[in-house]
Amino acid sequence: MLELRLVQGSLLKKVLEAIKDLVNDANFDCSATGFSLQAMDSSHVALVSLLLRSEGFEHYRCDRNISMGMSLSNMAKILKCAGNDDIITIKGDDGSDTVTFMFESPTQDKIADFEMKLMDIDSEHLGIPEAEFHAIVRMPSSEFARICKDLSSIGDTVVISVTKEGVKFSTRGDIGTANIVCRQNTTVDKPEEATTIEMNEPVSLTFALRYMNSFTKATPLSNTVTISLSSELPVVVEYKIAEMGYLRFYLAPKIEEDDEETKP
Repeated sequence: MLELRLVQGSLLKKVLEAIKDLVNDANFDCSATGFSLQAMDSSHVALVSLLLRSEGFEHYRCDRNISMGMSLSNMAKILKCAGNDDIITIKGDDGSDTVTFMFESPTQDKIADFEMKLMDIDSEHLGIPEAEFHAIVRMPSSEFARICKDLSSIGDTVVISVTKEGVKFSTRGDIGTANIVCRQNTTVDKPEEATTIEMNEPVSLTFALRYMNSFTKATPLSNTVTISLSSELPVVVEYKIAEMGYLRFYLAPKIEEDDEETKP
C-alpha cells in the first residue's frame, strides 16, 4: 500500500513540467525514505535524478519498496487538472496496475481523482558516483535560464569556463560570437540573488544548449541553481525543491573536435 499526501501540490506539477519533454517514460521508486526517479533522456545523453524526501509530505505511507512505471506526458496531463493550491495525494495498491491521483482544493469543497495505468519499464539504475568537483557555481536560476536562452539564439553549444574572475558562458555561431561573464557577488540584500563560485581549479567545458534550455524548465522550482563542473565529468545542474529534495540534471560535455576537420 502506498499513500503520499503533498500539501504543496504545485511542486509536483512543476517537477513534471520540467522533465516531461526530456524523459518519456520512467519508473518512480518509492521507499521508506522518499519518492525518487532516475531516468535517461530518449537519446541517452542526459540523466535526470529526482528526490522528494518522505519528511516533505504531510502523510507518507509506503509499506514496501515499490517501483511504478509511468508515462510522464500522461502524468503531466493529469497533473495539469490540479489547481496550483491543491493538495495532491498519490495512492497505489500492491500488485495493482494503476495509480490514483487525488486533488483536493484547499477549502476541501472539491475533490477530483484520476486513475492512470502503470507501465512495465525496464530501467537500469545507474550508480551516480559522488565526485569531487573542480568548480561549483551557485547563481539565480532565472539568470541562468536567461543566459541559456540568449546564447541559443547565437549558437548551439555553450562553453562554461570558471576562473577566479567569475564564470563565463560563451558561444559561437554563423552570426558571430557571444560571451556573458557573471562575477561573484555576495553583497546582495537577498541571498537567493547572490552568485557564488567555489573553485579548486579552473575548468572549461562545452555543452549542448538544447539540453541546457531543457534543464532550465525547472527554474520555477527554485530561486537558485547550482552548476557543478569537473573536467571530463558530466555537469550537474541542480535545483533544490523547497525543503524536501532536489531535481538534478547530468549532461556529458561535448568533446571538442578540431573545427577544420568537422567542416563538410
